This record gives sequence, C-alpha cells and structure tokens, in this order.
Amino acid sequence: MTYRGKMLAAGLVMSAALVGAAPASAQVSDAMPSFNGAVLTIAYAKNVVYVGGDFTAAIVNGRPVARGRLAAVDARTGALLPWAPAADGRVKSLVVSGSAVYLAGDFATIGGQKRDSLARVDVASGALSSTFKHAMSGRPMAIAAAHGRLYVGGGFTAVDGQARGRLAAFSLSSGKLDARWRPTVDDQVETIAAGGGRVYVGGKFRKVNSLPGYERLAALDPAGAAVVTGFKPKPPVITYGLAVTADAVYSAHGGQGGRISRYTPDGVHKWSATFDGDAQAVTVLGDTVYAGGHFDRACSTARTGSQGSCVDGADHRVKLAALSTADGHLLDWTADANGVEGVLALASSAKLGAVAMGGAFTTVEGRQQKRFAQFS
Repeated sequence: MTYRGKMLAAGLVMSAALVGAAPASAQVSDAMPSFNGAVLTIAYAKNVVYVGGDFTAAIVNGRPVARGRLAAVDARTGALLPWAPAADGRVKSLVVSGSAVYLAGDFATIGGQKRDSLARVDVASGALSSTFKHAMSGRPMAIAAAHGRLYVGGGFTAVDGQARGRLAAFSLSSGKLDARWRPTVDDQVETIAAGGGRVYVGGKFRKVNSLPGYERLAALDPAGAAVVTGFKPKPPVITYGLAVTADAVYSAHGGQGGRISRYTPDGVHKWSATFDGDAQAVTVLGDTVYAGGHFDRACSTARTGSQGSCVDGADHRVKLAALSTADGHLLDWTADANGVEGVLALASSAKLGAVAMGGAFTTVEGRQQKRFAQFS
C-alpha cells in the first residue's frame, strides 16, 4: 500500500515565505498527540493544526481518544481539540479556507451522512455543510483553495455526471461545480498548489488540455484553465508534492531515488537536491525548504544507482531534510524519522515558526512519536 499524492496548503506556504519567518530550529519535536494510523495531510489555520489520514484514534498520554480520520490540535500547546468530524474512509487531502475545512479522500460518509469523497465541515465545530454535496466518478487526490475556488485533482472522470478530466473546481461561496474551469490531463493528478495568480498541478500526466510538452508539472489560469505556456519545466519523473512562493515553485519527485527541485515562475530550473528514495512532500518556511519522503540519505550528486542508491557519496538524512531555498544545499538540521513510507505530508506556519510532518513513522530522533510531529 502506498500513501503518495499528498497536497500542501499552498496559501500557508506562500505566507511563510513572504514574511521571512525563521526556520524551525528544534531537532526534538514538540509535545504532540500521536495517531494509530498514517497521517496523510496537514493544514495550519491560526493556532490550530488540522490533520487527516487513516487513523481511528489519537494517542494522548498513552491513551486512545477516538478520532475518525480527522483531528485538530492546538499547535501552541499540543492539546488535542474537541473538533472531531468522523470520516468512514481515508482522508487524503484537506485545506482550510475561511470558516470551512474542505476534505477529499476515499470516504463515503462524514458523521454518518453521505458524502462522496468530497466534503466541507465547519472550521470551529466540525459540523458538516448541508449544501456542499457532489458525486465523484473516480478518486480525488488533492485540493487547494484560492481565487474564490476549491480546486480538486485526482483520477476522476466526472463530477455530478458532468465530464471532467481529472481536474475540477467549485465555487467557495456557493459550493457549485465551476462550469468554466475544465482543464484535462491524461493521467493522475497527485498534487495542486496555488500562487502567483496561477494554479500549479503535478502528477503522472503527460498532456494538459491535449497539449504535449507539459508532462508531470504544469501551470493553469485560475479562472479559464488555459495552460500557462511560459511555464514548461518538464520534470523527468512523477511529481508528488508542490509548494509555491512569490518567486519560486518547489516540487517533490519520485523516480530512481527522489528529488526536490526549484523552478522560477518562468519554468527555469534553478536547482535539484537528490535522495536515495522518493521525496513525497515539500514545504517552505523563510529561507528553508523542508523535504519529506521515504529516503534515508541525501545524495552528494544527482547520480543514483539502479535502486536509487547514491553513487557519489551521501549524508545521513532519514525521511526528513532541510535545504537552502537559494541553492538547494543541504542544511545541518536533522530530525530523523523511521518506517518504510516515512514522511508523507508537510506543512508550515509563519505565525508559529513551525513545521509539521505526518506519515507512517513511529519514532522521531529515536523518541516515540507516532505518525505526527511538529518542530518549532
């Protein structure tokens, strides 16, 4: 089983970069709840961090507290909050917009009420919206909120009986399916991020709006869905994660080994950092890029062997690494996690100067901390 395809809260990442927040310096994680299943998605809103995934309980002081694949934590104190809408299946992606938390995943009900893979709940009470109801033909993998719309990507082919080519948008105000924003891609979308007046999409695809040359990473107009032809980076391997700042697009990739790359808004490749396993998530805080994945080493060069092993030397970085935004050089900060899948989601908060990670790990820096951790 794989948990790839996580999306980042792009608006939160952008705000962190713009205010020049200091990077999280602690290598010992904050006191936080653990979870009994994988954490696949994270979003900050004010002083709260929202998480979603495969779990059915949070672990607080060694005791399980029921949580149906959704939970909220006070990011300052680590206290588990009473917010507890319950999904009956995996929550793959969540994003906060105003008074709402939007959810996408493999669920069929929220709080016992039918919702087909997509839902909206109240940010404070967790109450399910009665007006945001849609039927998905296929699986949504990633969501982002910007420009008055909720953007959704995945492997679906229709929404409410209307054809959609793995991408769709909904009005944040009315909740209705956007009739105008109808781009198409020819294979799965793994991640979406918004910033700089664009919507960036990444995944397995090779064509966007039937146009070749935009494989695995593309930019779209947020209103009309036209391809931004000036952004044509063409990464050679699948894109699993994105983070957007005012002057850069950061992407997380798989392949023979994994990599984190920085591109300009014109699609110019600035640098890449290579690992011995997939990079599955990326976030930015100040002048630091955080990379998460199932790697164990950061490679000294881009050369990797047949199984992704570093050929020209490496530094020990287990599931998590920090890089310079300027040139991608590896920073001294370490906070090793464990497990096979490792880190599957990252998010950052400029206000709190914090970085949170979720995944399938059970220890961080040798200390038990199951599937969720925060550094501040």
